[in-house]
Amino acid sequence: MFSKANVGPLDRLLRLIAGAILIILPFVSGMAGWLATLLPVVGLVLVATGFFRFCPAYRILGISTCSIS
Repeated sequence: MFSKANVGPLDRLLRLIAGAILIILPFVSGMAGWLATLLPVVGLVLVATGFFRFCPAYRILGISTCSIS
């Protein structure tokens, strides 16, 4: 489905943690407005790229945080 992984283990962990925080933040803080909609969307993208270990933006920019084996 995707090309080879380009998100390394530390990058993956940080994406999953940051994504989870961004998804939960508007609900626990009582935030309203457009930011309360945008943060969970960005969080979902981070969680998805962390889960699949593939970032389309990294591919376009030629970046990879995976170690070469």
